[in-house]
Amino acid sequence: MWFKNLLSYRLTQEVPFEPEALEAALATKPARPCASQELTTYGFIAPFGKGEDAPLVHVSGEFLLVAARKEERILPSSVVNDAVKEKVEEIETEQMRKVYKKERDQIKDEIIQAFLPRAFIRRSMIFAAIAPRLGMILVNSASAKRAEDLLSTLREVMGSLPVRPVTVKIAPTATMTDWVKSQQAAEGFYVLDECELRDTAEDGGIVRCKRQDLTSEEIQLHLSTGKVVTQLALAWQDKLSFVLDDKMVIKRLKFEELLQEQAEQDGGEEAAQQFDASFQLMMMTFAEFLPALFEVLGGEEIPQGV
Repeated sequence: MWFKNLLSYRLTQEVPFEPEALEAALATKPARPCASQELTTYGFIAPFGKGEDAPLVHVSGEFLLVAARKEERILPSSVVNDAVKEKVEEIETEQMRKVYKKERDQIKDEIIQAFLPRAFIRRSMIFAAIAPRLGMILVNSASAKRAEDLLSTLREVMGSLPVRPVTVKIAPTATMTDWVKSQQAAEGFYVLDECELRDTAEDGGIVRCKRQDLTSEEIQLHLSTGKVVTQLALAWQDKLSFVLDDKMVIKRLKFEELLQEQAEQDGGEEAAQQFDASFQLMMMTFAEFLPALFEVLGGEEIPQGV
């Protein structure tokens, strides 16, 4: 149980996350398979364990973990378009008339309905950790759309969920550019060997560097011509490494071996205890890391009226 990506959301009001009440709310929208004519379904599943007895809310100390699953039928557009084209040509040839847009759209809908029961099914899971004392919800995703799907579904079953994405007072681009220019990050943070540079002009160029010495003259030359850093690989203390982008998305999050070994020792032999120990240690690390990150990015921005 180690998040690979991270999107941070701030609760704008105090919400009493009672595990039993939350469990009951999630149970009103469980994950289920797509019916033969359904394109997609979305619902909550147990974060750990299988079967009817597995709880939909995993409680570990002051932290809660929930998970959702999306199931969708995959219909390649090229397959549908080819079938529509074939049907249209057949009608036009046999009936000696032109097929116009309204009829073409109807044909497309009929073909989709006919193909749906045979379509491939794709399933995807997403986790969200709730930290009431920190006033935050942390989603294991780099996609704002996927995170919003989960949060809106959580809001649907709870009736209310006042959250907004975390923003900071100084644009991350400005801070990351300064760190690469000065060849030194803020205390506790270390610049690694990967970044993305963008020209601020419209349709400007993009330079992506991997396994590069970011103190080199080449990188400094790009910065001197007006490019800014929009993604930067960083490490924090000796606990984790990650890539930060200009939208405050944390990607490719990796916890160092010392933390993983500690979780293994704390968890013992049982899989459930290992899961819980990993989750607990991860969240305690986030409780230190995120305030430190927000601080070096100028402090968290609190919109007026919130």
